[in-house]
Amino acid sequence: MLEKDLVSLIRKIQEKKVETMNIEFKSAKGGVPEKLYDSFSSFSNTDGGIILFGIDEKAGYTVCGVKNPDTLEKKIVEQAKEMEPIVRPLITICTYEGKTVLAAEIAEMEAINKPCYYSGKGKSKGSYIRVGEADLPMTEYEIYSYDAFKYKTEDELRTSPRIDESFFDQIQLDGFFARAVALKPNLVNLDKKMLTNLNGLSDKNGRPTVCGIMLFGKYPQYLSPNLDIVAVVCSTANYAEENESGERFIVNKRLDGTIPQMLETAIAFVQQNMATSTVIDESGHRKDVSEYPIKAIREIILNALIHRDYSIHTENEPIRLEMYPDRIEVTNPGGLYGRLTLDSLGKTKADVRNPFIASALEVLNQTENRYSGIPTIYAEMKKAGLLEPKFENIRGNFKVTLYNKKARINEFETKILEFCRKPRSKETLAREFGFDEKHPAYFINNYVVPLIQSGKLRYTIPEKPKSKNQQIVVR
Repeated sequence: MLEKDLVSLIRKIQEKKVETMNIEFKSAKGGVPEKLYDSFSSFSNTDGGIILFGIDEKAGYTVCGVKNPDTLEKKIVEQAKEMEPIVRPLITICTYEGKTVLAAEIAEMEAINKPCYYSGKGKSKGSYIRVGEADLPMTEYEIYSYDAFKYKTEDELRTSPRIDESFFDQIQLDGFFARAVALKPNLVNLDKKMLTNLNGLSDKNGRPTVCGIMLFGKYPQYLSPNLDIVAVVCSTANYAEENESGERFIVNKRLDGTIPQMLETAIAFVQQNMATSTVIDESGHRKDVSEYPIKAIREIILNALIHRDYSIHTENEPIRLEMYPDRIEVTNPGGLYGRLTLDSLGKTKADVRNPFIASALEVLNQTENRYSGIPTIYAEMKKAGLLEPKFENIRGNFKVTLYNKKARINEFETKILEFCRKPRSKETLAREFGFDEKHPAYFINNYVVPLIQSGKLRYTIPEKPKSKNQQIVVR
C-alpha cells in the first residue's frame, strides 16, 4: 500500500477500535515479536492480511510507534524466510502523529502453494488458518485438502477391498453405457471392462471405485454408512433446540442409495415439508407457489452430492439437509476446492474435486451445462422474490442457505416502513424494492398487504383500494 493509504487505515482503526480478520496489531515496544510465524501462515492460507507494528491494541489502539523501523523490517523479512514456501511481505512505513508505524502486508498464496507453514515446526504443526481474529492450527483434514489439490489426489477413484464388481447394479450400468455410446459412437469398440475403467467406475483390475459405487452400486452405503444425507425439519430457528412441546426435530430421516436416488429423495423430502401458498399473479389468476424454488433446491443438493469430499477423512460425515422455519441449509463435507473462492463462485471455471462423478451425471442427464448451478440458484431465488442465497466455506465444510419469505419479509419490513413514512404508490414501492413496477401485484400482495392487515401501513384512500390515485403510508 502507499503511505497515504496506511495513514487512512490507521484513522479508521482508531475510529472502530477493533481487530479484524485481515488486520493484526503488534505494539513492538520491545522490538520485533519473536514469533510472527502463526500470522504469516494464517494470512497466507486464508485471504491475506496486514500486520501493523506500532499500534497498542491493549491501550485502546493508540499509536505507540516503533523505534527502529529499518531494524524491524529486516527482522520481519528474516522470519518470513523461515516459512515454507517463503513469505514475501510488502513493507510500508508512515509517520502518524509524530510516531512511526510499519505495516507488513501478507498476500494470500496460490492454492497450489498452500499450506504455508513454519519450517521449524513442519507442516503438521506449523500450518495455521485465520478464523475471525485468531490464528488457529489447521486440522489434519484442512492440510490434506490442500495437498489433495496440489498432488491431484483422486479420492473418487479409490477402491475398497470389501467391494468387488458384484456390487454393481448391472441394469443401471448397462443403461449408462448405452447413453455414453449414443453420445460418443466410437465407444462401441470398447468392452464393458474398458468402459467402466474409462469412466472412472472401476480401476484397471475391474474393482469398483467410489465413483462407480456411488453412481451404480446396489447399496453404496455398504462402503460407508455415512455417505448419505441426514435430513431434518427443525422445530425452531436453532438446530436441536426444543420447542414448547419439547420437540427438537419435527422430521428426522437418513436418505441413502446412489447419488441419483439420494438427489430425488432429498428433493421429495423438501417438497413434502415445505409450505405451499396461493397467490394472485399480475393477471389476476390464482396460482400455487412453493416456499422455495424447486430448481434452486435441486441445484444445491446436486452440488453437495457431486462436490463433497469422498476421501477417507470425510467418509464418516454425511451431507446435512436442515429445514428451519425461515430457511434451508445444505452442508457438505469438503470446503471449496483448489483455486475456487466464494467471490468467484459461478463466475469462473472451477477446479472440480470429482470430475468423473460430474461427467457421469452429465451423461445421465442429471446436470445441464457444467458451472451453471450457482447462477441458476441466484436466478431462481430472484425470480421467486426471495433473498439471495448465502454461501459459506467453513473449515472443511461448504454450506448453502436459502431463505424463505419469512426471512424476506423480516428484512423488507423495516425498509418498507421507513420508505412509507411518505405516501407511496404501488408502482413506486415495487420499483424501489426491485420488483416489476408495471405489474406490482405480486410484491404488494406478498409484502405490503400483510403490513396493512397488521395495522402497520394503511391506504390513503381506504374506501377505494383499487383507485389509481391510491397510495400507502405508515399508520
